[in-house]
Amino acid sequence: MLIINRSQTNPYFNIATEEYLLKTLDEDCFMLWQNEPSIIVGKHQNTLAEINYHFVKQNNIPVIRRISGGGTVFHDLGNLNFTFIQKGEKGKLVDFRRFMDQIIDVLNQLGVPAKFEGKNDIRVNGLKISGNAEHVYKNKVLHHGTLLFSSQLDFLNKILKVKPDRFQSKAIQSVSSKVANISDFLTKKITIQEFREKIIQHISGISKNVEFYSLTENDIISINKLVTEKYKTWKWNFGYSPKYAFETELPFPKNSVKVKINIEKGIIQSIESSTDEQSIFSKLIGVEHDYNILQNVLKSNESLLENNGIYAKDLLNALF
Repeated sequence: MLIINRSQTNPYFNIATEEYLLKTLDEDCFMLWQNEPSIIVGKHQNTLAEINYHFVKQNNIPVIRRISGGGTVFHDLGNLNFTFIQKGEKGKLVDFRRFMDQIIDVLNQLGVPAKFEGKNDIRVNGLKISGNAEHVYKNKVLHHGTLLFSSQLDFLNKILKVKPDRFQSKAIQSVSSKVANISDFLTKKITIQEFREKIIQHISGISKNVEFYSLTENDIISINKLVTEKYKTWKWNFGYSPKYAFETELPFPKNSVKVKINIEKGIIQSIESSTDEQSIFSKLIGVEHDYNILQNVLKSNESLLENNGIYAKDLLNALF
């Protein structure tokens, strides 16, 4: 068992590291890591339907899609992430309890009455302190989870505060749960660094052939390549979202106009409306549902918009 205790906190790099290790390592491994404030969405989710987009943009928070399913989570330095990558027999790889029990044991040893509850949660007194997801690749499974230790829960609620009724799709939607920090249940206060060390000690103590591993120069080069080509791209983080429809009200001068925007592979395919404003709508067809790109499109058509009494900024905000 390789044990990787990462101190680096770049979310793009850390999420890419998981995929790289899953697809290149021959050995089983366990990794502990933290991210700077970031939003991590599940592979099969509609990213825009999961986040408070304007708040996220205003606060410059990275949004990254992972390769596992499940719901959207918020990472910050008060949250500790753990990853298991293990070989196994095909058809028997998915087993949440096998990995989560190892983490629950550590929490119980610290006096935290944590339990496996729901489909893939660790909870204390019904409050969620850990969400988990898995991804199978060939004869290996990647299991990862969050551990809310001293996270900014108020910030989390603002980031994930959305209006789901505006979106229609078959995408996996996050299930809202009441959350809490592990530190609130500790009888003896410890730091998150001490918490990390206790987890490492426990996993290394129950594992066979333990070896502590640091990423090599070649590892880092390959992971950075994956970051550039995948994890920092709009195509993966937003465009990969399943086909969806977005309902909104566009700010026309006499009154707001309700529209339904149909989007596939991140690209606006059609706009349904009760009003005839095709001269404006036609400019948006075939354009990516991306803030910066739409901003440029609207800016280049400012004269058309102004002739119709519309401000580009107001229209842009209504599209998200």
